[in-house]
Amino acid sequence: MRKNCLLAILALVGSLLGAAPAATQNAPIAARIKDIASLQSGRDNQLIGYGLVVGLQGTGDSLRSSPFTDQSMRAMLQNLGISMQGSQSNAKNVAAVMVTANLPPFASPGSRIDVTASSLGDATSLRGGTLVMTSLSGADGQIYAVAQGALVVSGFSAQGQAATLTEGVTTAGRVPNGAIIERELPSRFKDSVNLVLQLRNPDFSTAVRVSDAVNAFAARRYGGPIADPRDSQEVIIAKPKTADLTRLMAEIENLVVETDTPAKVVVNERTGTIVIGSDVKISRVAVSYGTLTVQVTETPQVIQPEPFSRGQTAVQPQTDIMAMKDGGQVAILNGPDLRTLVAGLNSIGVKPDGIIAILQGIKSAGALQAELVLQ
Repeated sequence: MRKNCLLAILALVGSLLGAAPAATQNAPIAARIKDIASLQSGRDNQLIGYGLVVGLQGTGDSLRSSPFTDQSMRAMLQNLGISMQGSQSNAKNVAAVMVTANLPPFASPGSRIDVTASSLGDATSLRGGTLVMTSLSGADGQIYAVAQGALVVSGFSAQGQAATLTEGVTTAGRVPNGAIIERELPSRFKDSVNLVLQLRNPDFSTAVRVSDAVNAFAARRYGGPIADPRDSQEVIIAKPKTADLTRLMAEIENLVVETDTPAKVVVNERTGTIVIGSDVKISRVAVSYGTLTVQVTETPQVIQPEPFSRGQTAVQPQTDIMAMKDGGQVAILNGPDLRTLVAGLNSIGVKPDGIIAILQGIKSAGALQAELVLQ
């Protein structure tokens, strides 16, 4: 069913592109700078912490199998003034978890972020649990947030004496807005002397166009160029003396730029997915594709001995082998644009796995004018 749907999608793409004028098929796409680039100083920072989830309905860690859970629970209760020396607990309503979160750029103390808790021990489910106050630290060892709250687990598990049903992951969950930021990042945006834009899809042509668009704006606003493309990913923007850095970034990120991307064909052999870029071209080649299918059928027969004989019941194997060969027609492919390429592939009438093999063969022959990415 998936393969048939993919062929239908390819045919629909080919028909839609066939109705478009040839001059607009490979036209560059215009996008805002904020959609194709990110600010280097505006990146996320990862936080991590170790904590406990309590309130589970017998689906937590076995304290004997997970000694770190027992140690953590004893240390937590001792900090609360409760001594557990000499006592043992067999309750399975506690689970040790690793808590992770992303600290967004320019986050201020008091704001909240989402956190994710993942089981460390042999807990079977975190559904219904509550994350106890957990400190979240950055790579520098400083505590930047504190997390606590009820876990939301999307998966579920049901178990009986002879069957078990599990859907999704029950040993990981999220706490929406579960962490409060306690410390801001050391660096501040307005302390920067320039802006560094990083393209999400590195490309020299796009970097130059971003620089030209920013310089054209700066020539009208500040009387001179301020942008310089460093490489295929970074564009350096110097701060004018009379400009406010926040207002300057707000004006630059809304400038429209025509993006450019290299020609690529992405193939996923596991799922049969094929993604062909708009700039992919194929030189004139002849392709023949045929599949050989061998079907082996086993139909064993039971042979019974004659009545009152000393024979034994036996099984006589019987194997039927049938070979079928489909396809074999020769098609000429000449793909100067995406429309003719899709139409040529559809004219052969093969399934997605056949199209993948054809694309790999065309690449080996040197006729595919694009990068072939195999996943």
